[in-house]
Amino acid sequence: MRAAALRRSLDRLYDGAAVLAAVCMVGLLAMVLLSITGRQLHFHLPGTDAYAGYLMAGAGFLALAHTLKRGEHIRVTLLLGALRGRSRRRLELWALLLALALAGFMAYYSARLAWQSWRFHDISTSNDATPLWLPQLTMAVGTLVLVIAFVDELVLEWRGERIQPGGEAALHHE
Repeated sequence: MRAAALRRSLDRLYDGAAVLAAVCMVGLLAMVLLSITGRQLHFHLPGTDAYAGYLMAGAGFLALAHTLKRGEHIRVTLLLGALRGRSRRRLELWALLLALALAGFMAYYSARLAWQSWRFHDISTSNDATPLWLPQLTMAVGTLVLVIAFVDELVLEWRGERIQPGGEAALHHE
């Protein structure tokens, strides 16, 4: 029962981050439309370009874990396709450990950057003068959720419960 509750909580975390990514995408659309409308009607709202960039970065980072859990990250399967059994499993575990380490470094340094920006009151050099810790926070949160997703994938692979999309599923999305 506890495992099922943990699975539901993790899935809600990944879905919640994806919802926030979608909100960022809608905000990005609003910034672009506002910028276009402003050019057509001869007015300018300062900061729309900067906010579009912040929202684009937020959407990308917040969607990372959800994308991983859906099997939509780009994988080079040439070597994996040639391996079977224990060799394949070892390579999967090694790749997941390496990915977890890289995601961990990204999460640590993203959180550190956001914290330092907050501590030093760092603001954007653009005309919006946004405190930089705000957009950097989406990067830190997105990479932290990605770390959790990689730990999840690693545990599932270790237990032999990880479900991977087949080759046809990857081709279906291209």
